[in-house]
Amino acid sequence: MDSIVRKLSEIESAASAIVEHAEAQKEVLDREYREKRTRFDNELEQKTSKEIRKIRDRLEQKTQELLDTQGGGRCAAITALEKEYNERHTAYAQAILKRITEV
Repeated sequence: MDSIVRKLSEIESAASAIVEHAEAQKEVLDREYREKRTRFDNELEQKTSKEIRKIRDRLEQKTQELLDTQGGGRCAAITALEKEYNERHTAYAQAILKRITEV
């Protein structure tokens, strides 16, 4: 009977040692996983930020180019309207006066 109790005690001690070792390994693996995940997150954040900066720069450049081309077109349109007004403002004023007095 004592030998059975002794064997059970040895088995329980061995099982406890295995559980303790497994818990220690689990902590090591958890720490390694957290470190790898943190490194991955940091690298991904850096890559993402870099790509976002590139996209913003391209967008700002295209926007500026578009504004520059539209600005030139606007100036030409304004100049054409001013020229037409200067040439025909008397005719426009007479047409407006005629409409007002026809009532």
